[in-house]
Amino acid sequence: MTRQRNRSSREPINSHGSEETVSSSNNTASGSEEMLHLRSAKRSSSAMLTLCALIMYCCWSVYHYQYENLPLPQSAEQAGKRGFSEIEAMKHVNALAELGPHSVGSDALDLAVQYVQRAVEKIKNTSHWEVDVEVEKFHVKGGANRLNDGLFVGKTLIYADLNHIILRITPKYESEAKQNSVLVSSHIDTVFSTGGAGDCSSCVAVMLELARGVSHWAHGFKSSVIFLFNTGEEEGLNGAHSFITQHPWSETVRVAIDLEAMGVGGKAHIFQAGPHPWAIENFALVAKYPSGNVMAQDLFSSGVIKSATDFQIYKDVAGLSGLDFAFSDNTAVYHTKNDKVELLKPGSLQHLGENMLAFLLQTASSSDLVKGNASGATEKSDQNSAVYFDILGTYMIVYRQQFANMLHNSVIMQSLLIWFMSLTMGGYTAIVSCALSCLSVILMWVLSISFSVLVAFLLSSMSLASVPYITTPWLVIGLYGFPSLLGAFAGQHLGFLLLQKYLSNTYAQGKRTVGPSIQVNLARLEAERWLFKSGTIQWLFILVLTHYFKVGSSYVPLVWLVTPAFSYGLLEATLSPIRLPKPLKTATLLLALSVPLVVSAGSIIRIIGVLIGTAVRFDRNPGSAPEWLVNVIVSVVVAAVVCLTLVYLLSYVHLSGAKMSIILVSCAFFFFSLAAIWSGLIPSYTEDTARAVNVVHVVDTRGLYGNAKDLSSYVSLFSSTPGNLNKEIEQLKEGFVCGREKALDFVTFSVKYGCLTYNETESGWSDLDIPIFEVKSDKKMDLTEVSIDTKVSTRWSIAINTDQIADFEFRVSGYPEVLVPLGNKSSVDGWHNIQFSGGKNAPTKFDLTFKRVGNAIHASEHLDNDLQKYLIKLRTDVDRLTPKTEKVLTKLPTWCSLFGKSTSPHKLAFLTALPIDY
Repeated sequence: MTRQRNRSSREPINSHGSEETVSSSNNTASGSEEMLHLRSAKRSSSAMLTLCALIMYCCWSVYHYQYENLPLPQSAEQAGKRGFSEIEAMKHVNALAELGPHSVGSDALDLAVQYVQRAVEKIKNTSHWEVDVEVEKFHVKGGANRLNDGLFVGKTLIYADLNHIILRITPKYESEAKQNSVLVSSHIDTVFSTGGAGDCSSCVAVMLELARGVSHWAHGFKSSVIFLFNTGEEEGLNGAHSFITQHPWSETVRVAIDLEAMGVGGKAHIFQAGPHPWAIENFALVAKYPSGNVMAQDLFSSGVIKSATDFQIYKDVAGLSGLDFAFSDNTAVYHTKNDKVELLKPGSLQHLGENMLAFLLQTASSSDLVKGNASGATEKSDQNSAVYFDILGTYMIVYRQQFANMLHNSVIMQSLLIWFMSLTMGGYTAIVSCALSCLSVILMWVLSISFSVLVAFLLSSMSLASVPYITTPWLVIGLYGFPSLLGAFAGQHLGFLLLQKYLSNTYAQGKRTVGPSIQVNLARLEAERWLFKSGTIQWLFILVLTHYFKVGSSYVPLVWLVTPAFSYGLLEATLSPIRLPKPLKTATLLLALSVPLVVSAGSIIRIIGVLIGTAVRFDRNPGSAPEWLVNVIVSVVVAAVVCLTLVYLLSYVHLSGAKMSIILVSCAFFFFSLAAIWSGLIPSYTEDTARAVNVVHVVDTRGLYGNAKDLSSYVSLFSSTPGNLNKEIEQLKEGFVCGREKALDFVTFSVKYGCLTYNETESGWSDLDIPIFEVKSDKKMDLTEVSIDTKVSTRWSIAINTDQIADFEFRVSGYPEVLVPLGNKSSVDGWHNIQFSGGKNAPTKFDLTFKRVGNAIHASEHLDNDLQKYLIKLRTDVDRLTPKTEKVLTKLPTWCSLFGKSTSPHKLAFLTALPIDY
């Protein structure tokens, strides 16, 4: 073949977008050999299947090594005085978990606080003689958290009668050490539904063992270390807020570290860092088993994960930077009875403990902390924020956003320049080929998502459970992964055929031609190369978007763009002599995928697993979301992962004999997974991975202001896990009727679908438990004062109608201090919510003073909208079992578990309301 300098736009193009003329003369032996190679070029099916299996195995290996490879637990003898011992920490976990649920206001929480206090006193007594250890039991009389972003929009969180244990470790002979502190924080309290081995007895245990080790190191520190064991976190981050706003030691904190759990055990992962990168940079320097990824931070900050941690208080209220750790194995058991010690994998606490000990030794000894360099300038937080991710749990890469901007700009500009030059040199043919290859990407996405979503709807219609793969998350590979793969392949193959046809016509119309069979092979080979290059176009587009919006996870499209482009340029262009196109080298694909898979495969698998686990508590307002919604979300995510990560691999399949094999294998895995679900071989829920439900005895006096005798009492059963409750009701047989006929308003959320029974619900409570409104008006000031008596409840939620009430203030009766002052109140759907939680000695009488809107609408008997019926709605919670709820809970199926959160009621709730025309 010969290379022409004067090219026609109608001549065939090579893999770089430039045009190449093929000599029609086949007189030489080498030319004949190349023509023969073109006619017979085809990959074997066994080679392609082996390659696919190898890539899948590599993905699993990366995930296993990155997330399941835990260190060996150390005994006290192995760790020594200055080390961390998981064996010792587990003693604390067992002791706290044995107390059972210890929510705010419970006797069990008092016992848990006492246990922690005894443990820190022991640390004080055994510390190094040159170390000063201070122990304080901090009692909080009351306070109010008025955060106004994220989950806290339209809310005020009030707390009272909380007890925290605070331990400060300081070098005796460092005069300024007490003025600069590292804060390590977690919470002792749990929700009412679980003993909380993971959330967060494991965190408390790690802190206790860390404090013991640090107490033998601190004589060499330049700063102090404060360990905060708070209560009230589960009720709205109240423990952290009370410490930051009321304790004098909080003014010395320079860096804050929060330990949390959204599951049980595994590696403790950094899922929030910053805003200043000092903490994450120092962690990366010294951590023995680094684990953290800015992808999790992006998801958390975007609001996809509906949750909050104490770290938000430290960052938003105190203006601190730091790190937020979380255990995330077994996400489906979060806040249920199955949050238990048995699920804590050996090595989980050792992993977090050793990392934290190294980090504390680094930071507390650093002069940067003393100089205030740990927080930095807040006005440059966008440029200073960190991009971070670990490599196989062994190394952590950290760089600042400013460097990321320069790197991304460089890669984007070079990529655009290369494509511009390539298309300009290739002319019209190259431009059309590029457009058709992009079309193949679009078709790949459309068909992949379509196939996967179709399976999601099929699964929702045939399975009794709305999310039947929660107990076995790997089933989504068969249920959604392989259908997505078939759709992606079908879409890309359609684009391949269009591109091949176009290139064949172009070759046929060229000035110099070859035989028809050679033209077909040339077109196929050239089309294959364009499909591979279309993957780089896809990732370039994503990189531009993520870079524009300053997404920390931009490193993912960066590695998926740069490495394949480099491998293609090196192996297919630079190291290949100019001759007729040949099939893409297998080495090109292996080199292209090596770095991207190592960097991102484990994290992608982890995120999908966490997403599936959170489906147990997906429906924040039970019955508000369609039953098929979770399946569709998971199917779309899986399809997106398939399209993003397999775009390069699929380009190799079209010239192989593996097409039919891949289709058959995919169908086999899909039907096997579907049969496992349909037959019940793999149960949807088990005793260890249970469906989240709530059983609440409700006493309802709404709309009956001043006439408490005429009320209704019933037991409500509802679930945060999507799907009907027919199977559960069949086993209970307690007179429950399920449906959507009566939406139940619990003030902080509503139940659109649930089950009610009125049988045997008159006992277990009395009129003396019912909260009372008393209205007092001041006509001179045009103000109305409402006295509220919550009776036996020290945990309640109140909603104030901001469409009817212009402004209000709220205080404890008999106290001059205003907890909620006038002005600056946000609302959601016309309501401002106040949530209150406190200990056994918390107040129960309050005063609400408000001013009505001048043109307020009066109530009508025919209106169903609460905004036009009530001024105030109140729900009071009592952690008490009535005979009926106890009977229901005894019969509740083992695959169900009570679920607790800050907005959910306890097992007995009273609903009261003040009508507009009171």
